[in-house]
Amino acid sequence: MVLSRSRSLLAAAAAIAGLTAAGCPWAVAQSSAQLALSSEEPRPNRIQFEYVPPKDPRHEHVYKRVMEGRALEKVQQLFSPFRLPIDLTVRTVGCDGRSNAWYQRPAVSLCYEYLDEIWQSAPKETTAAGVTPMDAVVGQFFYVVAHEFGHAMFDLLQVPSFGSAEEAADQFSTFMMLHMGKDDARRLVAGAAFSYRNAVQNSASIVPLQAFSDLHGIPAQRFFNLLCIAYGADPETFAMVVEQKYLPEDRARNCKREYDEVAFAFKKLIVPHLDEDLVNRMMKKEWLPPESAKPVRD
Repeated sequence: MVLSRSRSLLAAAAAIAGLTAAGCPWAVAQSSAQLALSSEEPRPNRIQFEYVPPKDPRHEHVYKRVMEGRALEKVQQLFSPFRLPIDLTVRTVGCDGRSNAWYQRPAVSLCYEYLDEIWQSAPKETTAAGVTPMDAVVGQFFYVVAHEFGHAMFDLLQVPSFGSAEEAADQFSTFMMLHMGKDDARRLVAGAAFSYRNAVQNSASIVPLQAFSDLHGIPAQRFFNLLCIAYGADPETFAMVVEQKYLPEDRARNCKREYDEVAFAFKKLIVPHLDEDLVNRMMKKEWLPPESAKPVRD
């Protein structure tokens, strides 16, 4: 009967919720993590930053560029409205040849190897899609930083999710970019999308089966998800992504709904942890350098 089945499900749920420490190590880990975060009252302005000198002298130019551009200071300001229970540090570090970026409490780490890849991959002139060299660098930089901050926010604010953590972090990053002013949003999304150019240049992409087992979505899928959320948020500003056939029309029809789902989740789960006055101040700032067609490297 339906009633007895419902009672069985409720009983199972109650049993799971009531597992003891001995019966559920995962629950113990979660409980300990929550206790560790509850010692202080959450407050804004808890973002710290550190430029760790690179180990490899070949990365000196990246180290100097990010410092001269005050990249981490801008990240600190941008995420200062989040009320956090602990300090969170964003840092640039040498990673012994590994190109990576990651979050592990209490820090977001960006490898100089990864930043150098972004730098080296930037176009020497404005692309056919209108992506300038500077926007390619800044867009990719912010996309990965906000992605890792997404992981941090979900952890520190204890935001639940039924879906993929990596996809949720991509959505968080895209949503942040879309709320930095219309012009900055256009430039940031275009720059971030440029990072997937190799994955979408061919109309028929072949990837090994193992690629589908990765925690991250395959690059082409992440490219379309990024453009879809952007188009759903502002079809006028991002009209070209459909007009130029970067985003298929069949997908574009549902993008408003996809954006609304992300916006609803952000409003319900993230906005309560924001300092409204600081958010209003941040919204009035200009975050990106002036548009320029000049190459960013020799």
